[in-house]
Amino acid sequence: MLAKNEELLGKLEFLQVQLRTAQKLATIGELASTTTHEFNNLLMTVVNYARLGMRHKDEATRDKAFARINDAASRATKVAGSVLSLARNKAAKHEPIELANVVANAQLLLEREFRKYRVQLDVNVEAVPKVVGDSNELQRVLINFLVNARQATPEGGYVKIGLAADSATSEVVLTIRDSGTGIEPSVLPRIFDPFFSTKSGPDESGKGGTGVGLSACKEAIDAHGGRIRVESAIGKGTAFIIRLPSVDAA
Repeated sequence: MLAKNEELLGKLEFLQVQLRTAQKLATIGELASTTTHEFNNLLMTVVNYARLGMRHKDEATRDKAFARINDAASRATKVAGSVLSLARNKAAKHEPIELANVVANAQLLLEREFRKYRVQLDVNVEAVPKVVGDSNELQRVLINFLVNARQATPEGGYVKIGLAADSATSEVVLTIRDSGTGIEPSVLPRIFDPFFSTKSGPDESGKGGTGVGLSACKEAIDAHGGRIRVESAIGKGTAFIIRLPSVDAA
């Protein structure tokens, strides 16, 4: 019996590793189309301004062209770095990190998708203490919440990211709030259950929900010693409030 239990435990641990790998690939898959278009646009910017600089001999026009080329190349470098960081298959490393950088990277990777679907992405980041965590894991969590929020929000709506400190509890509070369709009160207690999904099918981007995402997000937040709360009202939107202990509380 003991040998059988150990065998089952080994299989469970193996499946958990496979699931985490699948979740990582799913996040990268969500970004594939967006980043491909982003790189195409940046490349065209470089090409067009290079042609402009070659056509015009005056120094002012060339300086403007070189500045635009430099801006496009810098953005491409940042996008590539963020995607490669997410794709790296490395063990989780918990260390003091700036959540503001996690927010900035997620915004960089997703803002084009938000523009495409005409959903406004607002970011309000206050000065907060560092938290102890794995930046890649927390970035995947944030991207998952943002993609879900975008899919739940109709054209003309908004998604807001807020980052603030709660000195009373020595926590950093990350909020993702949307003006979307909201979640039925009857299903709210189940949204973090494995494989439970509020989505009945693909949205206009062709993406539906497997139910893996929110469950994995909560698991990651728990592993960081954090907690998550959900507020939602039908027709008014949903907010996910994530609280993580700051380094001051660690």
